[in-house]
Amino acid sequence: MSTAESKTGLTATERSKIEMLSQHYEDKRSACIEVLKYVQGQYRWISNHHLSEIAALLNMSRAELEGVATYYNLIFRQKVGEHVIFLCDSVSCWIMGRDVICEHLRRRLGIEPGETTADGAYTLLPIVCIGHCDHAPAMLLDDELHGDLDIKRIDALLASPTERGL
Repeated sequence: MSTAESKTGLTATERSKIEMLSQHYEDKRSACIEVLKYVQGQYRWISNHHLSEIAALLNMSRAELEGVATYYNLIFRQKVGEHVIFLCDSVSCWIMGRDVICEHLRRRLGIEPGETTADGAYTLLPIVCIGHCDHAPAMLLDDELHGDLDIKRIDALLASPTERGL
């Protein structure tokens, strides 16, 4: 188990919530995506320990659940920052200046795509397409979609709450 691995188990409340979520399905295994999203919402990622616990609760093998978890790019199997930036990597975004946005994010955050800032604030990840081609270049910041990006807009989005006047 790596140092990044969470060794804490699911709480009784989380286990109860998982049981409740799985009751909505004839076969508990069908709740796996919903349960993975729930647990990720609690911890921001799915540790190996949590994956094993979830698999047992849903009557799945660890390998079956791992297959589901690694198939979906919005399920994180490694720790991510407090904020996740998905920068669209589609042809439309490339044509509209995605490379300039990516370079600016790399410089501003001091990380490469696939990495997390040293303070754990941001993770920068490429994503194949987020379906916002008419407003390219585009990105998801956490769960918010942002399009028509330029450097000024990126800087405003990444400003601290105090810098934004909140």
